Amino acid sequence: MINRIRTIIDKEWAEVFKNRIVLFTVIIMPLIFTVLPLVILYTTRSTGGNSSTADVPAVFAQACGSVSGMDCLQIYMVNEFLILFMIMPVAIPVAIAAYSIVGEKTTRSLEPLLATPITTEELLAGKSLAAAVPAILATWGCFALFLLLSPLTGISQAVLHYLLGPTWLLAVILLGPLMAIMAVNFAVIVSSRVNDPRAAEQISMVVIVPVLGVMFAQLGGLLVVNVPLVLISAVLLAAVDAVLIYFGARMFQRETILTKWR
Repeated sequence: MINRIRTIIDKEWAEVFKNRIVLFTVIIMPLIFTVLPLVILYTTRSTGGNSSTADVPAVFAQACGSVSGMDCLQIYMVNEFLILFMIMPVAIPVAIAAYSIVGEKTTRSLEPLLATPITTEELLAGKSLAAAVPAILATWGCFALFLLLSPLTGISQAVLHYLLGPTWLLAVILLGPLMAIMAVNFAVIVSSRVNDPRAAEQISMVVIVPVLGVMFAQLGGLLVVNVPLVLISAVLLAAVDAVLIYFGARMFQRETILTKWR
């Protein structure tokens, strides 16, 4: 079983990484999302010495505690940057998973695979892991790079301590994989029902909307991304992942694919 899944993963990576759009999503976009907050942090540190807690929403100012106004502003900005690292494990697997099934529809390469003794569960597991693993590794790698380069921006020890705190670590290490699994299985469901890779990718990107909703809610001072919110989100995402995995397997009808995809 493991060998068959590994074979599917190798096959997927050999095919999808030939696509320039996929390569951009996996490599260039995460690097941009990593460098951008570093530049902004450096800029605010060098030009915003007179900042105060009045520059951030009141609900976040209360969460800052006794840190200085400059540090509170940067911690607030850091929490917004966290959303970028939550977009990575959603956008990357969607680009890969949406292409993996619909692309094989158009090239007629899925039918021979389905005619082999491989089970539907093994096939979907291989395709899902092929999409989720690059997303998770890219997110973790970019987060590590961000932590490594953050001191060069001139941030204070208070801000650096926050970056290494439980909010960020739980969000990236725990929520990241759960969001990748959600994005992959949603993309599998969509790509099982459409015939165009671009349409599959565009529809699948709907899963980014809740992430953007959290970002705008924090910008508007409606909530603060903290450890309780991350843990609640993890429980909800685990439940959503289980539902999507179940329906993804049910909706992927290999007999229909073999007889009706033309």
